[in-house]
Amino acid sequence: MVVTVRPQEAAGSPARESRRLETDTSSQPSQQLMDVESPSGYLTASPSPAPVSAPMSPLSPTLVEDIESPDEEVCLPAVLQLRSRLIGSNRQKHLVIEQGLVTRLLQIMIEPKFSNEFKIAVTHTLGSLAKGLDFHVKALIDHGAVPVLLNSVVDTDPKLIEASLGCLRSIFQCANARSEDTLYSDPSIIPHLIGLMPTSVNNQISVATILTSACKTREHQDILCQHGLVPSLFQLLGSPHSSVQLPGLQCLTILMFSNENATKLVSEMSLNDQTMIERIETFMDRHRKIDLQLEASKCIAYLYRCGVLDESDKRITFKALPCVVRMTKKEASLEHRIFAADTLSYLIEISAELQRIAAISNHLISSMASFLTMDLSQEDKRALRNISADSSSHQQLSMNRYHMAQIKQKVDQTTNLSRDMKRSAFKVYAALGANDEEIRKRIIDTEHLLPCLLECLEDSNLDLQTAAIGCLHSLSRSVQLLRTTFQDHPVWRPLMNILSLPTSTVGMLIVASSTLCNLLLEFSPSKEPILESGAISLLCQLTHKFEPALRLNGVWALMNLSFQADQMIKVQIIKSLESDQVFRLLADQDVNVVMKTLGLIRNILSNKNHIDNIMGMDDYGKQIMQAVVLILESDRIPEVKEQALCILGHIADGDAAKDFIMSNEDVLKKVISYMTHHSTRLRTAAVFCIQNLIWAKERGATERQQRLKQMGVDKILQQLFESDDATLAEKVKGALEQMP
Repeated sequence: MVVTVRPQEAAGSPARESRRLETDTSSQPSQQLMDVESPSGYLTASPSPAPVSAPMSPLSPTLVEDIESPDEEVCLPAVLQLRSRLIGSNRQKHLVIEQGLVTRLLQIMIEPKFSNEFKIAVTHTLGSLAKGLDFHVKALIDHGAVPVLLNSVVDTDPKLIEASLGCLRSIFQCANARSEDTLYSDPSIIPHLIGLMPTSVNNQISVATILTSACKTREHQDILCQHGLVPSLFQLLGSPHSSVQLPGLQCLTILMFSNENATKLVSEMSLNDQTMIERIETFMDRHRKIDLQLEASKCIAYLYRCGVLDESDKRITFKALPCVVRMTKKEASLEHRIFAADTLSYLIEISAELQRIAAISNHLISSMASFLTMDLSQEDKRALRNISADSSSHQQLSMNRYHMAQIKQKVDQTTNLSRDMKRSAFKVYAALGANDEEIRKRIIDTEHLLPCLLECLEDSNLDLQTAAIGCLHSLSRSVQLLRTTFQDHPVWRPLMNILSLPTSTVGMLIVASSTLCNLLLEFSPSKEPILESGAISLLCQLTHKFEPALRLNGVWALMNLSFQADQMIKVQIIKSLESDQVFRLLADQDVNVVMKTLGLIRNILSNKNHIDNIMGMDDYGKQIMQAVVLILESDRIPEVKEQALCILGHIADGDAAKDFIMSNEDVLKKVISYMTHHSTRLRTAAVFCIQNLIWAKERGATERQQRLKQMGVDKILQQLFESDDATLAEKVKGALEQMP
């Protein structure tokens, strides 16, 4: 870096003094744009009449020169002046970054010749920058601020350590920071940070916040647990300061998410005759700050979902659940309502009993309806239109990068709040309606729900789209809704679109295809239009996916589609799926995929006329027989082999199709051998096949009966007649009645 050296001047000279007192006109109110925020956090018009194109004055050259000076006595006062100008002004922060001063500030931090007092001032200046807009934080990260600050954390000066941790805290709090890898790159960093927690209140807050933001994966959770973070957080929860307790709870929450090892450590931790869970419980008391109540409720939810607490635990039913339900009401702030709704949906997601309790608690369903109507204010919409306007417009050309970033970030925040409200509502509705038909009926009556749901299914935000799909999936479990409400709303269209888009995530594809499975049930009015929109080809493509859940849903949907379907539809499925893919699915490692594939074949061969026609198509009959033999000769579980025997039973119900079994000695012997299998379900399925083969009123029955008698089938039936299993005994009785 080239450093400009100025001629020395006498202290106190007019020139020097004038430089120290120069006024930054860009910080005057007349130049500010959209710096005023309403208490609600929405954009409001600036009280200043200044036009959008008002220019920003650059930092004075003298101030920049002084900061670039290698002389600490010259540079330190300039840094202090710069720091005072940065406080509360995003405009000034932008200027510092635009004029390249971040590099100089970080250079000072790594120079051993500079005093700690100087470095502390620089650190506070960097911390001020880190409290700016997201792109200010990004600039710090891009310039390598995080490693530099981490080096300062290992210093011996407690003030420099505290200042560095405070700056790191501000950086890591930015949602787009993504600097966690730096913390884990050196195995000594995490234990050192945890060791700094007891040294001061500010360090406790900073370290807990940093680790919360940097804990992104299961591996991160395990590393933090291994280095003793849980007992350190227990100490923070015992602090008399709520400003320490909250980051302690937040860090504990992120540490426990879906981590049985971490929750086990928490459940076993105790201090002064109080367990850690008991201490967490105290923060749900209503006299506590709302943030503490909500975070503690989240901790309890995570402990429950990891199996540490039972769903009937009073800390859940009488504390955590009522707390989060109460906080979804309109009286709470938007951020608190979103937090509470997200915690609630996770808490009740897998428990029918908690879903039932929540549904009748404090008018929850109607409270969630208000989440769907929050939208951008008119001021926000105008600002967003200005940013999105054609780049050739005069206003776009005259608006500098800072103004655009500032307005866009504020509009984005409001847009995200609106999206998060809808996302949270959909997740709660999905959880509430997972098991109970009556609750689903109450949800579907919610005003604006279905139009909002359809709109959000096509939203560009993937999280919102995923939540909308999940809500629709939950509601699609209702037979009544499939027959009525969904007939008036074409919910299948956006689902088909989602399944076709390459940008859809695996999670979205799984839930969307699961929903489509329900919409393709025989009694659903949506079945016909879905079929006409090319569903068969789309579903067959799903069976080729790498993810087992997608293969399963693809086959499952085809199975539903083929149930009592016209022969034309069945033939279309056969031609689209192709025999090679059927064999691959039958060899799948996921037993559920195999079961649904066999179920699909059973449905295709389910009508007497269809059976003969389909078995006579090209080589399809031979291929089906090969597939059945493949299953019967495998080491698959009895449930799978039962399906294969049932397919033979369906084939045996045809007229001409019977010959595929009767002409195959090997298959006949296999069926007969399963009549004496130790599994009752396999004996029953084998008898079902035999009964269809010997049905007396059908052409050629006498010859088939005689053939099977020669193979000892009648004697086996006599032996099975005394079976204790009612279903098997009934099948055997029916078969014996057909046998002369």
